[in-house]
Amino acid sequence: MKVVLERDTTVSGAALAPDFSLVLDNQTRSASSMSGGKRDLGDVAFTWLVRGVAVFVLLVLLGIIVALVLASLPTIKTLGVSFLTTAEWNPPMNRYGALIPIYGTLVTSLIALVIAVPVSFGIALFLTELSPVWLRRPLGTAIELLAAIPSIVYGMWGLLIFAPIFAEYGQPFIAATLGKIPYIGLLFSGPALGIGLLTAGIILAIMIIPFIASVMRDVFAITPPMLKESAYGLGCTTWEVVWNVVLPHSKVGVVGGVMLGLGRALGETMAVTFVIGNTNFLSSPSLFMPGNSITSAVANEFAEASTGLHTSALMELSLLLFVITLIVLVISKKLLARLSRNEGERS
Repeated sequence: MKVVLERDTTVSGAALAPDFSLVLDNQTRSASSMSGGKRDLGDVAFTWLVRGVAVFVLLVLLGIIVALVLASLPTIKTLGVSFLTTAEWNPPMNRYGALIPIYGTLVTSLIALVIAVPVSFGIALFLTELSPVWLRRPLGTAIELLAAIPSIVYGMWGLLIFAPIFAEYGQPFIAATLGKIPYIGLLFSGPALGIGLLTAGIILAIMIIPFIASVMRDVFAITPPMLKESAYGLGCTTWEVVWNVVLPHSKVGVVGGVMLGLGRALGETMAVTFVIGNTNFLSSPSLFMPGNSITSAVANEFAEASTGLHTSALMELSLLLFVITLIVLVISKKLLARLSRNEGERS
């Protein structure tokens, strides 16, 4: 009789268990279906919202390209390729050439990168590896504040303060040192005017240093401490740790920061307009001589440009700047993709 009771209990428990689990399963499915419906509706709305924002950005970009091309059509049809290869810019005679503005834009941006990249690297290295803890935050904040200064302030400071000092002390010293080197000395010859391509490049370098240094500092800081401590434990110096451990680990971010600074330098307007000289005559390859850039040419002449080829030429200059910036962006993306692929193959 006892055995029978145990069998009945076992059987009854086994029989009840599936029914109880079935009830729980039905309740769970009903609750999940209700919450799943709400979640699906929210996901769909969020997806369409993000998709709409992305499409809006693409439409804005397409609209800018179409507007620039349509406004540049008169010059493109009239001047053709000669607009890119001619140095003459004479609005009264309706003769326009973009060679000097393109040259000034590329040269000043290159000067800015040559100066800003080593300085930014040193700042980031000091903040992440050598600086005392109590100095890191104030110094980092001070460097980031430089990025918040308006460009017109940089331009006025460069014209009224930096240019006279540079003409009196800086340019004679550069001419007496670098100017004596064969071939390279041609770039540092001529009168010390204070304003010119070199001055514009230095002002641009000061402007883009905060951007590049901030990115480098952030990517240096995310290097795993275990890697650096292991290198120090093996007897490496600070420079060896940075060059062999930190920089290879963060080189993708470093390249991105440099390209960010280059884009900032290419598109700068007011600061360059104050100190570049704004002349379309380039008699020598000297960096001391005044010149012009795409942004300064557009800023100086657009308000007074007459309808017709003059306005169209300025719009084509803007289109050229857009193309140059796009080329730089594409090259940077390709370089970053190659660096990432190489890292993946090594790992």
